[in-house]
Parts: sequence; structure tokens; C-alpha cells
Amino acid sequence: MEGSKISPVTEDGSLDRKGKPAIKSKTGTWRSATLLLVNYGLANLAFFGVGVNLVLFLTRVMEQENADAANNVSKWTGTVYIFSLIGAFLSDSYWGRYLTCAVFQLIFVVGLALLSLSSWIFLVRPSGCGDGKVECEPVSTLGTVVFYISIYLIALGNGGYQPTIATFGPDQFDEMDPTESNSKVAFFSFFYLALNAGSLFSNTILVYYEDTGKWVAGFWTSAGAAALALLLFLMGTPRFRHFKPSGNPLTRIAQVFVAAARKWDLSVPENDQLLYEVEGKESAIAGSRKIVHSDAFRFLDKAATVTSAECSAILKGSSPWRLCTVTQVEEVKCVLKMMPIWLCTIVYSVVFTQMASLFVEQGASMNTRIASFHIPPASMSAFDILSVLLFIFVYRRLLIPLAASFTDNPKGLSELQRMGVGLVVALLAMVAAGTVELARLNRVDDPDAESSLTILWQIPQYALIGASEVFMYVGQLEFFNGQAPDGIKSFGSSLCMASISLGNYVSILLVSSVMAATAGEDMKSGWIPGNLNSGHLDRFFFLLAALTAIDLVFYTLCAKWYRRIRLESGDDENQLLAIA
Repeated sequence: MEGSKISPVTEDGSLDRKGKPAIKSKTGTWRSATLLLVNYGLANLAFFGVGVNLVLFLTRVMEQENADAANNVSKWTGTVYIFSLIGAFLSDSYWGRYLTCAVFQLIFVVGLALLSLSSWIFLVRPSGCGDGKVECEPVSTLGTVVFYISIYLIALGNGGYQPTIATFGPDQFDEMDPTESNSKVAFFSFFYLALNAGSLFSNTILVYYEDTGKWVAGFWTSAGAAALALLLFLMGTPRFRHFKPSGNPLTRIAQVFVAAARKWDLSVPENDQLLYEVEGKESAIAGSRKIVHSDAFRFLDKAATVTSAECSAILKGSSPWRLCTVTQVEEVKCVLKMMPIWLCTIVYSVVFTQMASLFVEQGASMNTRIASFHIPPASMSAFDILSVLLFIFVYRRLLIPLAASFTDNPKGLSELQRMGVGLVVALLAMVAAGTVELARLNRVDDPDAESSLTILWQIPQYALIGASEVFMYVGQLEFFNGQAPDGIKSFGSSLCMASISLGNYVSILLVSSVMAATAGEDMKSGWIPGNLNSGHLDRFFFLLAALTAIDLVFYTLCAKWYRRIRLESGDDENQLLAIA
């Protein structure tokens, strides 16, 4: 233990760019991590410069209906995070985190440049149209095709980059070093802080210019920010720490199920020491540490059960399709144990995605003027960002010490507890949004009302969403990154993004189902019509609040059932992989 404190090289298996053990004084730590945080902030400035106002671009420039535009934004956002699975797969399996980040950032820059060019040449005609006053000319078929190619290149680039940078950043800290381990835990809060700090410019300055018809200038600004982010990333190359890719995890997972199926009638030994594992400190999976056996999903232990016929085969090299190591089996168990928790986060993502679609459309139907100043509806998400920035500080400085005084956890609340709090706050956000919409509709129906409800009434729902993010998304990043085995770290980070993806697709299904159920001769134009004044958006928000309450019950049960991953330490004692 004493030696690990003074070791000049990292002990978690990280390497320098030449493939040698990383020297602590020359690689990694906050110097590299800070550069990655700035890179991430600029990338999010670029991404949200497009995403936050996309629903208005679709309605004003592309001339789509409100429900269609909301669903198209959800499809696009969902695709962004589906692509995160591709980035995670390439990162964990073949390319490694550094190369994956570089390649997908390049695709991201190309997509943004193409969007800027297509908007300038084909879409924003005449120049300055789409400001809510001047109508744009009908978009040509070529313009539409180029537009969708560009935004889905942006989706591919940002999606592949997101989970990889979320893992590459923590890689810069050696969790076997006590000081660096604490920094690694703190990194996730700063990571989410960088996300929101980067998007703050997009949600204020950029969104204002785009809302007034300066779409092309806004898109070129995003492209420039993404190009600068890529340049900074490449500049940090000499100091980054790396982990070897561990090969195709899908093959390893399949091997466990096939090997277990072949021995379906075999009894698993009561003594887990009799299960197969390679000798030595390193596991059979490249770049991965050994995982301690757990009692969950005992039927999978059949894959690591040694038959008499396999005893001699082990010496010669047995086939992993017949006999797997304990670590390989536990890797599969870890994925299966995380799935129920992950599924319970999807409803939260449905709530979160309303901020980029229906919240904006709701704001566009309200009074957007304060004196002579016009507030772009999409810029209200700045209050979400400010809430995130505030609550990260409040949580780290106030809530952690307070919670630690009531619990045995020096970190305050565990990741699972924080995610539960996030669900509660998200429920309150939907109640606030529904209440505001109800008040807005009452003002519209009241002939004695002087004017429509001011857009500032949306502040509570945006602020509550921001507060919920600090608990839910920061907790998710820590949980899925910490609980994922070494060989699938990027996959763990991608689960957070995939939750957002499915949340968007579920939102599409929910909006479509609600419109189909409520539209018709008797229900007029449904809950979410083109003119929200003739609809009932309030009921949709209250429906989401009810679904979140139901989801919270299931999440609580899953969180109580979950058991954390354990790794074998160098002295053969068990240690927790993630801090409780």
C-alpha cells in the first residue's frame, strides 16, 4: 500500500501515447482533464447552437406543424444518443478512447459546416427570414435533402463523441492513487458543469440572433466552436493517458451465454473458488482487472464451471465458447444488473426532452416582450443552465456536508439516491409546466384579460428541470461509469446517452398516441394542435407527471435490489469499484 502512494507511474493500467505505463508527473491529472473540459464545453456550445432552436427552425424555415416539428426534434435528438452506442462500441473494442474522440469530432465539424452552407445557399431565403415576421420561401427538395444529411452528420459526430469523452476524461486520473481517485469523483460534476457552461452562450446570445433570422451566422459560430474544440483536443495529445481497447464485448457476452447453455444441466459448485479464473493479477480480458464473483444470476456461473473433460483442456487453452473466466461472466452480470436501473431513467428523459420542444412551443404562445425587448422562447433554457450551475455548487458545498451528517456516506448521497431525488424534482417540473399552461389558457379564454401570460412564468419549470439534472444526470454519469467493468467503460457512459435517446423516441410515441387519442370530431384538434390556444398542453404535462410518479416507484424497488460491482485489489482483498 505504501508503494502505491509513491509510485511514479499509474497503477490502474493506463498508458502513455507510446504504450508504456503512464508517468504521473508527465501525463493525465487536472492539466489534461481541464483541456478536455474546455473541449467538451466548446463542443456543447456548437451542438446546442443548433439543437436548442431547431424546433423553431423547422416551423419557421422548413414550415412544419408544431406536433411534426416537436417529433422531428425528438427523432433527431434520439438519433444523436443512439449513435453514442456506436462510439462506445468502437472505443471499447477497437479504436480506443482517443482515436474515437478525434474521428467523431471531425465528423461533427463537417456536419456543422455543411449545415451552415446549406442554410446560406438553399434554406434561409430571403436572407433574414424565419424571424417570426418574414416568411421564408418554400424549401427545394435539394435543400431539404442537404439539410437532413447535415443535421444527421451532426448527430453522428456528436453522438459518437459524447460517451467517449465522458470516459476519456476520468481516464486521466489513477483511481489507485487516493488523491487522484478523489479528483476522478469530482470530475463528473465539473464535466456536467462544462456541458452547461458551454451551452449557456448558445442558449442566450446565439439563440437570440437565430430567433431574429440570423440563422446562418449562428450555425457558422457553432461550426467555428467545434473546429476550435477539435484543435484543442489534438494539442493535448502528448499528455493524455490511454487504456487498451478490450476487443469486441458482444463476442464476450455471447460466449458466456453459449457456454452456460451448453452446460444447462450442470450443477454450479457451492464454493466459488472452484470456478474457472486465470492465474495472476491480470484478467483474460485485455486491459481489464479481475472482478470478484457475485451471487446474482447464478445460472451464468455454469459458463465458468469446469467439467472433468475440461481440466486437461485448460492447460492446452480451452475455447471461451465452452469455458469462460469468472471475470468474463461477471462482466455480463454487471450489464444485466444495470439494465433495470437504466430502464427506469427513460421516463426522466421523456420529461427532459420537452425542454427542447414543447416548452419552446409553449413559450412561443406566451407574451415574449419585456418592455421593448423580445425574449426568444428557446432562450428560456438559459434558466435551466443557470439552475444547473447553481445546484452543482449548492450540492457540493452545502448538500453533501448536510447529507453526510445524516448518513454513513461521506459523499452525502449515493448515485442511486441522487437519481431518485432527480425523479422527484422532475415530477415537480411537470406539475409546474402544466400549471403555467393552465393559467395561460385561462388568460386566453378570459375576454377581460389585458394580455397573454408573460413568458417569465416558465422560469420555475426550467429551473426545476436544471435542479433535477444535477441529481439525475451527474448521478447517472458516476453510476454507469463506475459500475461498468474496465472492458466496457465507454458502454457504461453511453447508457446515459442511450437513455436520452430512448426518452426522445418514447416522447414521439407518446405525443403521437395522445394526438391520435384526443384529436377528432368531438375533441377538435387534440391536446397539442398547431395553435396551442385551442388545445390542452396542460393535460399532457400532467400526464408526464403521473408517469414519472409511477416510474419512481419502480426505480425505488430496482435501486434497493441492486448490488455493486467488486474488483480484486493487488493484495487479493476485495474493494468496491465505485464509491458508495
